[in-house]
Amino acid sequence: MDLNNLLRVKDMNPQHVLVLRHTPKEPMLRRKLPQLAAEKPAVFNAYQQTQGPEVEKAMQRAKYVASFIGHEAGRALFVGIYAVGQAQPFTREQYWNVPALLELGNKYGMKGFCPEEENRSSILWFDLSLTEHYAPWKGKLIIKWPPPEIRWFRWSDRNEMLILAILRESELEETIPNWKKLDLTWQELSDLPRSWEDALRQWRAIYYIFDKTDGKGYVGSAYGDENLLGRWRNYAKSGHGTNTLLLDRDPQNFLFTILERVSPDLDGDDVIRLESTWKDRLHTRAPSGLNGNS
Repeated sequence: MDLNNLLRVKDMNPQHVLVLRHTPKEPMLRRKLPQLAAEKPAVFNAYQQTQGPEVEKAMQRAKYVASFIGHEAGRALFVGIYAVGQAQPFTREQYWNVPALLELGNKYGMKGFCPEEENRSSILWFDLSLTEHYAPWKGKLIIKWPPPEIRWFRWSDRNEMLILAILRESELEETIPNWKKLDLTWQELSDLPRSWEDALRQWRAIYYIFDKTDGKGYVGSAYGDENLLGRWRNYAKSGHGTNTLLLDRDPQNFLFTILERVSPDLDGDDVIRLESTWKDRLHTRAPSGLNGNS
């Protein structure tokens, strides 16, 4: 069984289906693309609605786009099948006025329709409409991607893309790492996967903020409403969490980790006492660190 068989079952001619295996060059975008496909489908779709000249020509001939994400070497993870509608030319200014494209550029580092493409005065914006074809298999269907992998777009009828697996659970949903391995930037706090939020909402913890500029650190504790999730959301919003010695620092240089998880029913006073022992052990009280003298 291969992809062409699946297409024919849904009355789609493989000759009209362009298969894309997305593997962005930008590191942040490459890491976050599965999350966007799962949680922000409109932003994910915006990513594929414009293409370079060669793929643009192919999409003008296609009736459908079968969209996948680079899963592992030689594999591709299914996102959806999109009907290709009309295309309209966008100038560079129009391109960067699309909110989803601005988000992809500002938040995830996508280069997009950049000034380096001086030979292009416009780019085509394709109307791609997600169909219901195999929608329950989003994030679950894995196909074999023929070599060479650098050839990330293919006409389906010219290739054999074997079905390798149909998983029980979506692999677009990122499982939260062991708490000892969490190491998040400030920017990542505002873009946590939904699957992580439930865990962080349950966790009471002693956390650590490291400033890369001078190596100084801050120790804090999270308990009460929404526990660690609530506390880190506060930092994501303000950058400093109302902590005096963090006010004049650039949060883009902060890294957030967990020093210790505590019992969910540990009394708040006991959590604060434990927090104090970490301040002593890591020497984070001013002036050597970023904690006040309390």
